Amino acid sequence: MATFAVTAPDGALFYRKGDPHDRRLGDLVAHDHASYPAAAVVLLGCPTDEGVRRNGGRPGAAAAPAAIRRWLYRLGTAGLERLAMVDLGDTIPGPDLETTHDRHRVTVAQVIADGKRLIILGGGNDVAYPDVAGLADAAPPVLAINVDAHYDVRADWPRNSGTPYRQLLDERHLAPERFAVLGAQPFANSPVYTAYLERLGARVVTLREARLREGVVAAARGLLAGSHGGTVFWGFDMDVVAAADAPGVSAPNPLGMSGEELCALAELAGADPRTRLVELSEVNPSYDLDDRTSRLAAAAIWYVLSGWAAL
Repeated sequence: MATFAVTAPDGALFYRKGDPHDRRLGDLVAHDHASYPAAAVVLLGCPTDEGVRRNGGRPGAAAAPAAIRRWLYRLGTAGLERLAMVDLGDTIPGPDLETTHDRHRVTVAQVIADGKRLIILGGGNDVAYPDVAGLADAAPPVLAINVDAHYDVRADWPRNSGTPYRQLLDERHLAPERFAVLGAQPFANSPVYTAYLERLGARVVTLREARLREGVVAAARGLLAGSHGGTVFWGFDMDVVAAADAPGVSAPNPLGMSGEELCALAELAGADPRTRLVELSEVNPSYDLDDRTSRLAAAAIWYVLSGWAAL
């Protein structure tokens, strides 16, 4: 069995009610490496917010993997009982962001090469770089859908939470015609980067446009229908959601999606058999209210798992 550069998840986060008639995901998801070979789905955290700091954002996302697990493993198991899952724990952070990304990418590529589906718990949105690169290493070509208020194609150096898709495009891990941003807000992005994506042939669907096209799910279906073959990556940056539903993020959004829209997209992600990797990023527990954002991220993951269980 492969050896991964990870730390084990905290066993105390795996909630168990002790009622055989009311099992929770904490009862169902394994967290020992011996369970890895038989698992169809793997969960992996990347607990770093160095990229957010570099980008001038508010730190705190490094605590998100544990916060999301705390609520994910309290959720019920309806329809998931036969889905074999294992939580590998967290990528061990390196002395700098570049080393952390290198370690994380190797693990992602190995898990995908082993034929599994993968849930990533960020961390800052810079984790999209090693996630998509690792997926492209093992199962190209990749269609990447960045569900986000921001494009994250900044031409900055060093890399940060605003640069991951620019890196992926520049290094050709991702073809521009197979990259889409869904839920973008014009007030949150530079027109220079809008022109950059238009020039490359990438697709941008603002939240307002998506709602005018009969909703975000219909818009996402259109993006999926435009790409055939390969694998699909979904990056859910939680700042795509309105601050009323997701206050605990690195960059709060006054006019974002509803939590219900986010979960509908998560359900669609799980229903597409090409989806191999789903990433949740930018949850910031330091600014959350009653764990509202961590709970929503957990619910979105549940909907992805429900889709995978039905395949």
